[in-house]
Amino acid sequence: MNAAPLSPEDPTELGGFELLGRVGHGGMGQVYLGESPGGEPAAVKVIKPSVVDSETRLRFAQEIEVLKTIWGPRIAAFLDADAEAEQPWLATEYIDGPDLRKHIHTHGPLPMVLAASLGATLAEALAGVHKQGLLHRDLKPANILLGPNGPKIIDFGLAVFTESSASLTAPNTVLGTPACMAPEQANGVKPLTAPVDVYALGAVLLYAASGHYPFQADNIHALFHLITKADAQPDLTGTPDELVPLLASMLSYDPQERPALPEVVKECRTVIEAQGLKIAQARRRLTAHTTTTEVRDTPLVPAVSPAPVDAAAFADLPTAMEPQPPGTTAPTVPLPQDGAPGYTPTVKAEPSVTGRDEQPAHPAPAPGTPPASQRGRERTGPGPQLRTSVQARRVAQQLREAYAQRAKF
Repeated sequence: MNAAPLSPEDPTELGGFELLGRVGHGGMGQVYLGESPGGEPAAVKVIKPSVVDSETRLRFAQEIEVLKTIWGPRIAAFLDADAEAEQPWLATEYIDGPDLRKHIHTHGPLPMVLAASLGATLAEALAGVHKQGLLHRDLKPANILLGPNGPKIIDFGLAVFTESSASLTAPNTVLGTPACMAPEQANGVKPLTAPVDVYALGAVLLYAASGHYPFQADNIHALFHLITKADAQPDLTGTPDELVPLLASMLSYDPQERPALPEVVKECRTVIEAQGLKIAQARRRLTAHTTTTEVRDTPLVPAVSPAPVDAAAFADLPTAMEPQPPGTTAPTVPLPQDGAPGYTPTVKAEPSVTGRDEQPAHPAPAPGTPPASQRGRERTGPGPQLRTSVQARRVAQQLREAYAQRAKF
């Protein structure tokens, strides 16, 4: 995939992190791929100078303090930040993988067992966040990155302390992503409580299992009307029968009728175990599925000249932020997809983060390679065969050589 090089007005270093290129942007700022002095990759989020004011700094400082508080194996780690800098910035863990939105958009819904595994993983992670006295408030497919070690949650920019009436939000203002927003959140109820994240998780799992959200409409006003209508029923079409009861309860209009997160974990385990699998086996299948589908769609890298190339030769980081404007990308070598935090309000199913809806170009399949129609399907054998094939080793070697010729290090 292609990534945009730094523009002349971009900083080349922030807080000791060398900035290598642009990976996404939104109304509030820019996200860069950075590298620490010790070689640690990072997603560096920078607030635009044009929107830096006292309120923006205060909200950004709140996000930083929240990230310092949160910990857990399914949470993208906080690295460093400076809310008082001339250009406020925040560095978080770099996750080498696509976001859930992009994966579903490209490969279609997850098989039932894998969707249940995703549900158990995310519910347990959110339960840990709640134990730390926090709510996420903006869980959505674009805020879930599918890394090589499993899914991770990013972007706690709207997170608030539970049962707290303190807020930087102006009266009658609603923040969040409408497609995954709980009715009480859409109605502006304060303070919000744990069920708001349960509803959002239900919307995420519905999208993962069926490819669509609970409610869809032609405009944001119609969508809010559906979400806040007490007798409106979420659209569960296309959802595997085994997941319908759980998702229906998670998407209940009344917060009191939604299950607690530990109960969500239990129900997901029940679905998985009914298929003769252990929860750890399902987790491994989920990670293998989301990793190998991306590997299969990575074209072979052609031979390249060792001539110097711009240092921004690295892969796009799937992010919730808007894509770079047309004409800002530079030709680069296809590399594995990466992840970075960000936020863009969404009403209907979100578009491709790169602005390209088409599938990447595929090389001619090698003998024995499954047809394209079978890509993304769950394997039932002992594991992804592509990883141990001669073709996979050849692709990996070409990627390493091409990346080495383009990187500054």
